[in-house]
Amino acid sequence: MNIIDELEWRDAINQQTDAEGLRELTNQKSISLYCGVDPTGDSMHIGHLIPFMVLKRFQLAGHRPVILIGGATGTIGDPSGRTTERSLQSLEQVQANVDALTAQLKKLFMTEGDNQIRFVNNYDWTHKINVIEFLRDYGKNFSINAMLAKDVVASRLESGISFTEFSYQILQSLDFLHLYQHEDVQLQIGGSDQWGNITSGLDLIRKKEGSEAKAFGLTIPLMLKADGTKFGKTAGGAIWLDPNKTTPFEFYQFWANTDDRDVVKYLKYFTFLSQEEIGELARKVETEPHKREAQKTLAEEMTRFVHGEEMLEQAKRITAALFSGDIKSLTADEIEQGFKEMPTFEATKESKNIVDWLVDLGIEPSKRQAREDINNGAISMNGERVTDLALEVTAEHAIGGRFIIIRKGKKNYSLVKIS
Repeated sequence: MNIIDELEWRDAINQQTDAEGLRELTNQKSISLYCGVDPTGDSMHIGHLIPFMVLKRFQLAGHRPVILIGGATGTIGDPSGRTTERSLQSLEQVQANVDALTAQLKKLFMTEGDNQIRFVNNYDWTHKINVIEFLRDYGKNFSINAMLAKDVVASRLESGISFTEFSYQILQSLDFLHLYQHEDVQLQIGGSDQWGNITSGLDLIRKKEGSEAKAFGLTIPLMLKADGTKFGKTAGGAIWLDPNKTTPFEFYQFWANTDDRDVVKYLKYFTFLSQEEIGELARKVETEPHKREAQKTLAEEMTRFVHGEEMLEQAKRITAALFSGDIKSLTADEIEQGFKEMPTFEATKESKNIVDWLVDLGIEPSKRQAREDINNGAISMNGERVTDLALEVTAEHAIGGRFIIIRKGKKNYSLVKIS
């Protein structure tokens, strides 16, 4: 299957500048293509992954990806998708973000001995250009009228846009030209909000290299959930690729909790499963939705891709322990992941009667209620039901010397940190 046919089957194409020309080119030879990300933070989130998964598919089809980290454009700020100006970061912070994102992307896309994928930083060629060269050699090729007509600028005219952010599309166009000239890059891909920037780059290439220059642009559709909300956002915020921001367990759970209406779409977008495998999972969504096999497969594939096999197995162990109540099978680190968002209390290592301990922590409102819940079998400690009103809670109850898990009723968990 031609890479374009595969992307169409996966519903991963929004717009193309020359669909037939790109299909013909990819049939003829292996091409170089690029996708960029600006270092506005020290981690990508899963929304950033969407165009990069397409880049990975091109790589698997034998093409040569280039990943651009925007060390220059990141100091300016892309106005795309925003109604207000970005806050400028210091050059030191931008460089720290460049280093973090480069390491993150290399982990995802490079394997040992992999020479197919290249990393570039647009600061390397942009910082050499002085303001006179910028205006004469590049600015002269851009019509203010055309720039104002771009959606990303037009949408900001009422609220206001600085000359700095207005100039962003020139810098991104310069990137495409540089990569076309020096890295043989013929295709830029990006999210749907990058269409204006991509077409500006193509215009610059043709003005500089001639109207017959073979360069192309492709965008990926905006991804929304079935309920109309933005993909990748939860009540707790974005789902980050950095395990220190979103734990592998939280990452796994995000995908495992995918709505039935979205799961096949996500399997197409984010996994490298075959058409037949996804077709079989789609059938199971229709015939056996209660088994949630598609969601489990999606969660496994994505957690393995981003965090590796070991972290996937850990996430699955935490999930299984929470489902079965076998809390003692978990390590302290796994408990810290699995109970991160649950009510948290702090207790000392001092020995104390279970009734007094529950009330003093605030897990129970009164001693009478605590005794009643224990007598009714509603209180469990580390997965084991508490039945003895005289039980003394000591530091020895803490898993790994750090945590005690209290469950009240069927679903109300509390994490008690022992210090």
